Amino acid sequence: MAMPTLEFHDGAAACWTAALASDRGSAAIAVARDVAARVADPELLTTAIEAAARQTAFPEVFGWTPFAVSEGDAGLAIMCGYLDACLPGEEWDRTAHRFLSRAVRAAEIVPSLPLGIFSGLSGLAFVAAALSRAGTRYKRLLEGLEDALLFRTPALTEAARQARGGIAVSQFDAISGLSGVGAYLLRRRERSPVRAMLQAVLSALVALAESDSGVPRWHTPPHLMADEAMAREYPNGSLNCGLAHGIPGPLALMALSLRDGVEVPGQRDAMHRICDWLVEHRVDDEWGVNWPSAAPVQPPRMAEPDDAALQPTRSAWCYGSPGVARALWLAGEALGEPGLCLLAVEALEAVYRRPQDARNIDSPTFCHGVAGLLQITLRFNNDTGQPVFAQAAGALVEELLAAYQPDRLLGYCSLEPPGNQVDQPGLLDGAPGVAMVLLSAATDVEPAWDRLFLIA
Repeated sequence: MAMPTLEFHDGAAACWTAALASDRGSAAIAVARDVAARVADPELLTTAIEAAARQTAFPEVFGWTPFAVSEGDAGLAIMCGYLDACLPGEEWDRTAHRFLSRAVRAAEIVPSLPLGIFSGLSGLAFVAAALSRAGTRYKRLLEGLEDALLFRTPALTEAARQARGGIAVSQFDAISGLSGVGAYLLRRRERSPVRAMLQAVLSALVALAESDSGVPRWHTPPHLMADEAMAREYPNGSLNCGLAHGIPGPLALMALSLRDGVEVPGQRDAMHRICDWLVEHRVDDEWGVNWPSAAPVQPPRMAEPDDAALQPTRSAWCYGSPGVARALWLAGEALGEPGLCLLAVEALEAVYRRPQDARNIDSPTFCHGVAGLLQITLRFNNDTGQPVFAQAAGALVEELLAAYQPDRLLGYCSLEPPGNQVDQPGLLDGAPGVAMVLLSAATDVEPAWDRLFLIA
């Protein structure tokens, strides 16, 4: 196959064009509207929250938190805001305001919100900014949220800068850490104090990209891992490869910042080091380019990586080649390195060659499911105009439409391993995320909300 020609843009907002023909677009919009209407119904939402708590196999991590984007009213507010932009005149803005108000009231009674973009302060601020209509609304709310964020973020940046002997992924990742916080700060970079804080975040991530005794400083030792099973699997520590929790998150933020004119000393070198590391640790399968979920830290006596310890993972946003490919594309675009962009395209083409059961993304939802792969595909389609992405987007939309269950509480359910069905109403793992991605595919309204996921 001939190598495609890739064009770089200058950081200006690209024109967004629907990826679907009008008939399939109408079908996708109808499903998205139905799902959103169900989620917006107070009684149905309460029923779904209660049902999900009973159904989930992971009750220790599930919990509806109104101020959260992942599983809370804040996430539903941004969903309704996008519906209002796509379907004006249907009063979705009123519903968005209702959800935002509920999120803010819940936040006001919490002594100290988490900082993460999916769990706390920066996410709530992101939603308020998204609904503010270019800052003409919610001014006092935004100022209060930003003041709190600017006051508390320096402690997190300093902890990352001073980290020695490893660091927990929650301190720097896209879900809970500095990369996600930076995604919000980048959105509001025109404000001088916000821009200065973004630069401090970038400097901390640049420091993490350095190595101590040959081991990247962003590695996670066993005692800082999320669970005992992971600690046993990586007795010498791990290096996370997922966009949600690993080094592609900092890479994506650095790339987006560089593209938008925010740069700190060492940023380009750090991006090159991270890209080189990701290229070195790719693990191809029979369909092509792939990556593991994590790489083990090698003992000092072992100079060469243990390839047997690296296994390809799922093809999702959170882990696997789609998320890694998007980070590499953004880096290649920002650095002017076409080779990285070509590798990213090759990685996505390999995903499409994999049979559906080999992708390991049975759930229709965003984080580790089909919707996340579709949103990344839509971004590549819009960036490149290559037919392979338009064709893949169409196929993935058909997969989502086939998964629609009108007799189900919210129209879609999340599939937990090994196939446990959950009526999840949260944006990250539930029906709302599917609705938003369907609208992205079917309308000409740019999905600026996906900055939450560090893919644009």
